[in-house]
Amino acid sequence: MLVLFAATVMATSLLESRAQPAGANPPPRSSAASNAAPSEAVVELSSNQLNAIKMEPVGTYFFPVEKEAVGNIDFDDDLSVQVFPSYQGKLLKTFAELGDDVQKGQVLYTIDSPDLVQAESTLISAAATVEVASNVLARAQTLYGTNGVSKAELEQDIAAEKTAEGAVKAARDAVRIFGKTEAEIAQIIATSKIDPALVVASPLTGRITSMNAPPGYLVQPGNPPAPYSVADITVKWLLAYVSESDSPSLQVGQSLKATVMALPGRVFEGKISRLGATVDPNTRRVMVRCEIPDPKNELTPGMLATFVIRIQDPLEATALPSSGVVREGDGTFSAWVTTDRQHFKQRIVKPGMRQDGEVQILDGLRPGELAVTEGAVFLSNILFAPPSD
Repeated sequence: MLVLFAATVMATSLLESRAQPAGANPPPRSSAASNAAPSEAVVELSSNQLNAIKMEPVGTYFFPVEKEAVGNIDFDDDLSVQVFPSYQGKLLKTFAELGDDVQKGQVLYTIDSPDLVQAESTLISAAATVEVASNVLARAQTLYGTNGVSKAELEQDIAAEKTAEGAVKAARDAVRIFGKTEAEIAQIIATSKIDPALVVASPLTGRITSMNAPPGYLVQPGNPPAPYSVADITVKWLLAYVSESDSPSLQVGQSLKATVMALPGRVFEGKISRLGATVDPNTRRVMVRCEIPDPKNELTPGMLATFVIRIQDPLEATALPSSGVVREGDGTFSAWVTTDRQHFKQRIVKPGMRQDGEVQILDGLRPGELAVTEGAVFLSNILFAPPSD
């Protein structure tokens, strides 16, 4: 019986010594309650161990309610133009290269246009006719009433001159349609020399995004490929596809913030400009098109971008710094609370959104409770440390 009693005492002593967490200071019997349930585990820290943690009352934080998606940067097609000539002809000369920045009205290329040649020929002929008609009328006015020029003949010469002047005006307007200036028209009339070069200028300020203009290339209005394409690079598109379940929360005009891998730390702001009208039956996703101002042309078409869309006002919720929340080995999350700043109780919590180092606590903590905000891992390590010999 004495031997059995001694063995029982030794076993009890051994179990009590293994219940003491590693690193805890005396008294050994009050340092930890390891037989408690995980959500009720308590650890006592010495004054030296308290230096490894920080404690603050549980507060609240305004968490933005956002949706995140990934898309690609592209040119704004609404601000991109394929520059065709107004009339067909063979390309004579180009004045810009792919990637060049151009101004509105800047000459891009010239073509040899048969239509322009015909219009200029008509102008030269009409100008010669009006000159002859003016000379005839001047002679008739001089001879009228003296050398047998009748009133009817004079009126006929006046009508002929007016007809010729009308023809010249129409011919000048026809040439002006091709982009010729008044000075150039006057030069054509004065020299009676045809200028077959039809000038094609950029319709907007932007960048040359494509070029298909070899010498002698026959270009026709609206017949692709266009000799040049010009895009306004100050605004870019972000094209993405969001899940069907997220699409009802998105609206045209909602603001967004986008980031690209090539420019870490840079945030580009924009807004939704269009939502797809249908759901893709294969991917169950909806197209979203966003406009992003890019005055410095930092975004290159093809870049992969991640964007966040705020779908409602920020939500105020119970929060704890991320350093106060521990992910346990079984996948649960825990925090540590105290009432006396020496004994710490483990609390299983349910985390939610994360923002700027703050974690939303959906369940397990209340605002005002004193919780560990730094060093929660230190406490968990003490709790689950192997027993010392």
